[in-house]
Amino acid sequence: MSYSNTDILYASLLGSKVAEQIPRFTEVENVLMKHVLPPIKFLPLNNQEFVEASAKDTLKVELWKADNPTAEGGQFFPLSFMGDDGKWFLLPYEPMINIQGKNTIVRRNVAKAKGMVGSIKERWNRADYEITITGVLIGSIMTGDVGECFPKKDFERLRHFMESAKTIGVLCPPFELLGINKIVIEDFSFPFTKGENVQAYEIKAYSDHPYDLLMPVKY
Repeated sequence: MSYSNTDILYASLLGSKVAEQIPRFTEVENVLMKHVLPPIKFLPLNNQEFVEASAKDTLKVELWKADNPTAEGGQFFPLSFMGDDGKWFLLPYEPMINIQGKNTIVRRNVAKAKGMVGSIKERWNRADYEITITGVLIGSIMTGDVGECFPKKDFERLRHFMESAKTIGVLCPPFELLGINKIVIEDFSFPFTKGENVQAYEIKAYSDHPYDLLMPVKY
């Protein structure tokens, strides 16, 4: 069994017995990472099997590896945006989606016969759905140079959709049930997120339904 410089450092700080417990720490990390997003390391040890290695490999400190993006089949409600090239961009990690709808009602308060209460509802229509999408982007490694650990590629692609001044095609099971095929983004933010390879985002949008303002006239 071989140990990295980090393993040896923690063994010296916590006692020689800690080296004997490294495999147990690894098992604890694996269990915790199934319930925490983004993954939080129990101890900064390489989360992989310990195998015999040369002295050169022992001295090499490997960067922590983050979880791989979740495939579409592994997401319960995968969300995709359609790009200008007609190709779909699947958000790599399943976001949280909140949808709020309401009816716009025109009410009139008129004089009524004795005993009658309430207002007269002249007309009503369905308002746009208000949509809030909250998610996170995660780089392939947890620490290191900005160009290596920060999810730059996904960040730039998502920013392109956020700054787009036009409707965006969307594909998501809850949207399909509500008849939402397109959205327009009104507000977006990239809040401070702890972690070198993690960047959160929040999108506020409205549904966009096709309509025709020109009515055919029969003569």
